[in-house]
Amino acid sequence: MPYEITEIKKIRKKLGLTQFDLAKASGVSQSLIAKIEAGRLDPSYSNIRKIFDALDELSKKEEKLAKDIMQKKIISVGVNNLVLSAIKLMKKHGISQVPVEDKGKIVGIVTEKSLVERLGPDISKLKVKEVMDESPPIISPETRLEVISNLLKHFQIILVAEKGDYKGLISKTDLLEKVYG
Repeated sequence: MPYEITEIKKIRKKLGLTQFDLAKASGVSQSLIAKIEAGRLDPSYSNIRKIFDALDELSKKEEKLAKDIMQKKIISVGVNNLVLSAIKLMKKHGISQVPVEDKGKIVGIVTEKSLVERLGPDISKLKVKEVMDESPPIISPETRLEVISNLLKHFQIILVAEKGDYKGLISKTDLLEKVYG
């Protein structure tokens, strides 16, 4: 990540580091960090590169990954279940969407929006597969927060899987609660 020299103190504090911690991580002296932050020294390229590299590494360690945010319990509904069972399931668990499963694989999603769009007298007779939307994206447990937040701008939920085995899911609420709550 490109930084400005004037941002070092702000980033260091955001990461909860002392000048000594940053100096140790970057292989420079604490007094050098202090002078740079005070604006009393224009550092050499090699020293500033060490500091920026250390800030990058330390930022990555602090960043949350999918495995840190995800709900491990996936509540799903079968493709051949009646829509009414999906509605009851959503109400029971206080969720606004539910993945649709067929033979152990997620093949779609039923959302409040998809149900409202298909409201009518016959909705209770329909099967889930008749009202479901396309399957949400699947990411790895190591996926970074930036990718997750960008995906959630376009999808209701994201599934987390490793080698084809579903590990959990992330909703917009999960993201907000785990990161900002």
